[in-house]
Formats: sequence, structure tokens, C-alpha cells
Amino acid sequence: MGIVKAVLYSGFILLLVICSDGGANVVTVDVHAATHLLAQAYIYLDVRTEEEFKNGHLKNALNIPYWLYTPEGMVKNPKFVDQVLSHCDKEDRLVVGCKSGVRSVYATTDLLNAEFKHVYNMGGGYLAWVESGYAVENLHSSEL
Repeated sequence: MGIVKAVLYSGFILLLVICSDGGANVVTVDVHAATHLLAQAYIYLDVRTEEEFKNGHLKNALNIPYWLYTPEGMVKNPKFVDQVLSHCDKEDRLVVGCKSGVRSVYATTDLLNAEFKHVYNMGGGYLAWVESGYAVENLHSSEL
């Protein structure tokens, strides 16, 4: 991973992570800053597997897995960017999250390299969101 700098933006502290993968500048925000972005009509893109998503997710989240289960094990979703493009414009404002903040860095990098303009990575992912006490939805309970 490259250089990490603290940057002040709109009253919230954001981390600027310069990734060596394709030279994309991934901006990582904590869950508290993410709530403010989501309140400003950002789309939450959950890149966890469908199974993880069904066990709990942020309200109104869009689920497009970055990794897929296959008979050979977990593999990167080869259609990830195309699938995001089928739901979002490159000008849409996105907050990308996963379970802990690792997959979402890779997903954010891929989106930035595909020329998406307004993409933030949510550091700590779903685990940090839950730990901070923010609301979640569970598909299993809504199916009852």
C-alpha cells in the first residue's frame, strides 16, 4: 500500500490512501463520515457475498459481490465493474463497503480505474457499522 495522509474534508476526517494497484487514489472514510455521505444521497454499494448480505446489511444497500463462491473456492467477480455499471452511472456518488474494509478497497480501486468519479471506501466495513450502533436490515427477518 502507498502513502497514507490525513485530509480534512467537509468537517470530517478522511484518509487518503494511495494504492499501488493501478495508481487509483482511494479515499477511505470512517462509518461516521459515511453516514453523512449516505444522508447526502450517496449509494451504499455492499461488495460482500450474497450470503453475507442476507445476514444483515445497511438499509437501501446495493449488493454486488466483489468475490464469488465457486467450486474452486473464492474468486474475484470478473463482471464486477460491468454489474455496477448496470445499476450506476460513473457520475453516481458511491460509498463502498464490505465486512471489514479490505474487499471494499480493492472494489473501490477497480471502480476508480474504470473512471467512476465519486467513490469512497468505508473503513471498517459492516463490522464497524454494527459496532457503532447504526441500524441494519436482515433479509431473513423481513421474509417472515
